[in-house]
Amino acid sequence: MRSIRPPFADRRGRSARRRTSPVLAAVGLAAALTLTATACDSGSTTASGEPTATVSQGGDGKIQIPDDIKNKLKEHGIDVDQWKKGAWKNWDKDEWLRQADDFINPIIKGLWDPARMRGADDPDKNKGVDDNDLSGDQGVTDPEPAPVTAQAVKTSYHARVPVAGKVFFDAPEGTMVCSATVVEDPAHPGKSNLVWTAGHCVHAGKKGGWYRNIAFVPSYNDQGRTEAQLQNAPRQEVAPYGVWWSDWAQTSDQWIEQGGSTGGQGASYDYAVLHVTPEKGSGGKSLEETVGSALPVNFNAPAVPKVSSITATGYPAAAPFDGQKMYQCTDKPGRLSVAQADPTMYRIGCTMTGGSSGGGWVATGPDGKPALVSNTSIGPVKFGWLAGPRLGDVAKGVYDSVSAKFAGR
Repeated sequence: MRSIRPPFADRRGRSARRRTSPVLAAVGLAAALTLTATACDSGSTTASGEPTATVSQGGDGKIQIPDDIKNKLKEHGIDVDQWKKGAWKNWDKDEWLRQADDFINPIIKGLWDPARMRGADDPDKNKGVDDNDLSGDQGVTDPEPAPVTAQAVKTSYHARVPVAGKVFFDAPEGTMVCSATVVEDPAHPGKSNLVWTAGHCVHAGKKGGWYRNIAFVPSYNDQGRTEAQLQNAPRQEVAPYGVWWSDWAQTSDQWIEQGGSTGGQGASYDYAVLHVTPEKGSGGKSLEETVGSALPVNFNAPAVPKVSSITATGYPAAAPFDGQKMYQCTDKPGRLSVAQADPTMYRIGCTMTGGSSGGGWVATGPDGKPALVSNTSIGPVKFGWLAGPRLGDVAKGVYDSVSAKFAGR
């Protein structure tokens, strides 16, 4: 989650330019946003264009890197073997790929081991938004909600929230983590490989480029072990349903053009859709078949006054949380406007912190069934509430585009 500082100005106090074009930017895989105190975590250690070919596993058990990915790396003077040996750690400004159609994310088998996943921390722990930053005079903003104490999800997580998990990725600041949700794929009913998260969890926004080594772990730490108990835990216990690498990702053009590490820039468009593939063989099963569920996405959710409650799910990692356990908050949403020209966001009371960014917001639809209506984007310096974009035509365009790219495969 990104922390909100003065929401309408950059760090030098200048007004941030906002672009309202609905043009979409296809993210060829991996990016990270940072707008609230509840967004991502850091730790130790194309707009259009065709999607990159899926990285597959050969009969000998070795990961096969498609020629198009190798060639794309070569175009930028990168050798795929060197990349896998650590060349991806080069975040030199001139070397950090920014264009959507330049992004590559070859699988590095075994990179996301339990220790590395456990070490992912919150990069926004020292960032936040003062209450005074939100004047409420732009668009419609309701009074700040009372804090709702995040409740630990009972184990097993898979039995209660099978669609939830964590997204891991690498950024210049280190190893990072967000939360995410398995969503339905209209092109592959019952066999979806789509994951919904925040835009800032795949792309750095206007001053950066695509993040690297993006992978999704459904039902992370399914039994809710403590950090101490996880010290020597095998990978199967930490990632019971495997590690799924993103072979394509897409976020909004607005996030790419406006998104910043603090403040509200781009927050109304802070969402992304990943297409994933298993690091190891899944027996031909899709992600949805593997976890047994996927949520529909509601791009026409009712106005705030008509929504009785929303439940946000995530793995908060900033203090007092440690990022290892799943939590939820349920509250009746209010409205938050960060810019007059942008869609009004949902806001709920919630004490989850950084690391919960990208986590799904679920509401019951007219048919009585749950559907994803938003994701965690931003929160205040002192915590106590979260805000997420209300999904509309731009979000639907991102979702439909990723689905269409893999239709027929």
